[in-house]
Amino acid sequence: MLTLRQLRYFDALAHHLHFGRAADAVAVSQPALSMQIRELEATLGIALVERQPNAIRLTEQGREIARRAARILSETRDLLDYGRHAREVLTGSLRLGIIPSIAPYLLPRVLPVLTQAYPNVDLQMRETLTQGLLSELAQGNLDVILAALPLEGNDIETRALFDDRFLLAVRNHPDLDERTRIAPTSIDGSTLLLLEEGHCLRDQALNYCEGVRPEGRSTFGATSLSTVMQMVAAGYGVTLLPELCASVEVRDDRVSLLRFTDPQPQRSVGLAWRRSSPRRQDFDALGDCILDALERPLAIPRIPDTAEAGILTL
Repeated sequence: MLTLRQLRYFDALAHHLHFGRAADAVAVSQPALSMQIRELEATLGIALVERQPNAIRLTEQGREIARRAARILSETRDLLDYGRHAREVLTGSLRLGIIPSIAPYLLPRVLPVLTQAYPNVDLQMRETLTQGLLSELAQGNLDVILAALPLEGNDIETRALFDDRFLLAVRNHPDLDERTRIAPTSIDGSTLLLLEEGHCLRDQALNYCEGVRPEGRSTFGATSLSTVMQMVAAGYGVTLLPELCASVEVRDDRVSLLRFTDPQPQRSVGLAWRRSSPRRQDFDALGDCILDALERPLAIPRIPDTAEAGILTL
């Protein structure tokens, strides 16, 4: 008879493609895991794994069974979540994924509000790029993610929380009028500093700055906004900075922030979860906590919000 244990072991093997590492991941011995995989193959009547001296690979049927097993395990976890959380909101474990351009700027404001409102929640956080978060969400390793919307996928639901305007970070100089508005189309692509491939901020910056393409731009690519901002401060270029990040990333007098001409570019930030998840009430409560935290005033350094003083061309 097919069991969830067999599916869980095979899911680990499909992920690691190594019997030893898969056994460690599910905390069993390698012979025990191998036996369960063979029993699964016997039950299904098909070969799932090609066993070679120094490596293994999934058969074509094995890849399809792995895909289906991952979905069954995800829905099983959702079923357990429903039983555990049906009576109370935000109690027990909540596995939150969050992108790097949001995590260090929003979490310090949200966590005190969340723990005060829901002291029994056990928040477990994972910070990585959007595609990684979506993959872990689909596999059931995360309950909900906080990222820039929209997100691709028919099996997810989303809730938009707030809009985060983009600012232009430039090197400060005595003649710079910080009331000046800049048009995205006026940015010289060769001066635009971006995060490396895979960061959604990179794609958003290129979309907003029409006509700027990778071939017309510096090959510089950073893994963090802090690195990009240091490059701006040193005069190596300019960058688009989300307003959410400004109070943390702009603490250097060598950097000034300028607003764009209307309509100002912005990103929509929100929550996403599996459509099959029964925890919509928990996710709504989390979203409300985030909005409550954002109501606290936050000083943004040197961004005059007065009337335009002109249009700046870089």
